[in-house]
Amino acid sequence: MHFSPEIEERLERLQEKYEAMGQDMVSYLDGLLHADFLTYWDYIHLDTLLSLQNPKTPFPDEEIFIIYHQITELYFKLAIHECQQITGAQPLTAEFFTLHLKRINRYFEALTQSFGIMVEGMDKEQFLKFRMSLLPASGFQSGQYRLIEIYATDFINLVARDKRGDLKDANIDEQFEYLYWKFGATELSTGKKTLTLKQFEKKYSKTFIELGKASISLNFNALYHQLKNNNQATPQLKNELKQLDINVNVNWPLVHYKSAVRYLNREPDEIKATGGTNWQKYLPPRFQKRIFYPELWTVEEVENWGKGWVESVIEKVDRP
Repeated sequence: MHFSPEIEERLERLQEKYEAMGQDMVSYLDGLLHADFLTYWDYIHLDTLLSLQNPKTPFPDEEIFIIYHQITELYFKLAIHECQQITGAQPLTAEFFTLHLKRINRYFEALTQSFGIMVEGMDKEQFLKFRMSLLPASGFQSGQYRLIEIYATDFINLVARDKRGDLKDANIDEQFEYLYWKFGATELSTGKKTLTLKQFEKKYSKTFIELGKASISLNFNALYHQLKNNNQATPQLKNELKQLDINVNVNWPLVHYKSAVRYLNREPDEIKATGGTNWQKYLPPRFQKRIFYPELWTVEEVENWGKGWVESVIEKVDRP
C-alpha cells in the first residue's frame, strides 16, 4: 500500500510529536485502530444532560422552568469563558477585546430575546403553585451572573447606589458588604438577611471577593482605560462596552421584571418572590442605576437609566 504525500507528511509530524514527548507513536496508532467512532450523543453527554431535570411537583410547566434556567446558566458559562479569554490575553488588543465582547453580547441578547418562554410560556396558576415548593431557592442565587458582573466593571460600581460615595476608596472586603444585590434579599421590615441571601453568601462570598481583588486592574473597565491611555481604544470597543452595559444592566433585569409583573403582581398586595427577594425595588434599573461604564454615558442617559422601558412594561400589563 502506498500512502499519499499528505498522509506521509502527517505521519512524519506525528512521529516527531510523540518522540518529543518520549512516547511510542505505534502504541497511539493501536489505540486509534481499536477505538470506536465518536457519536454526537456521547460527545455532548446527551443522555446525562436530558436526565438533569428533576421537578419537585407534578405540575408539567415546572419542567419548562427548570430547563430554561439550566439553559441560562450554560449561556452564563459561555460568557465567563469569554471573560477569562479577555482578562487572560497577553497582550490585550482592542480588536481581541471587541471580538470577545461581541460574543458576550450575543449570549445576553439570545437570552433576552428568548425570555418570552418565561413570561408567556408557562401557565400562571401552575407557576404560582409549584414555586412554593422551591423555597428558599431563587434565581437571585446565580453565582455565575455575579462573576460576570465582577469581570465587567470596577467593584465600586456594584455597590448599592447610596453607598458608592462613602466606599469609593474602601477595599474590596469593605465594599463587598454593601453590594447592591444584598439589599434585594433583605427583609424590609427587620433589615435581616433572608435565608436565600445567607445560603448564597455561604457558598460564594469567598469566590466573589477573591475575583474582585484579582480583577482590580483586569476588569473590563480597567482594561478599557488602559488601552485608552495608550491611545489604543477604538470606537468599536467603546460601543461594545456600552452594549454590554445595556444588555446586562437594563435589558436582562427588565425581562425578569416583566415576568415578575405578570406572575407576581396582584393588587392590592404583590406576591412575594421566591427567597423573599424584593423584586419591585431590586429589578428596575432606574432604582439601582447600576452602570458598568458610567464615564461612557451622558448625564441625561445616566439619569434616565432604564426608566422608559419600565414604564412601557407597566403600561402593557395594566392595559385591559
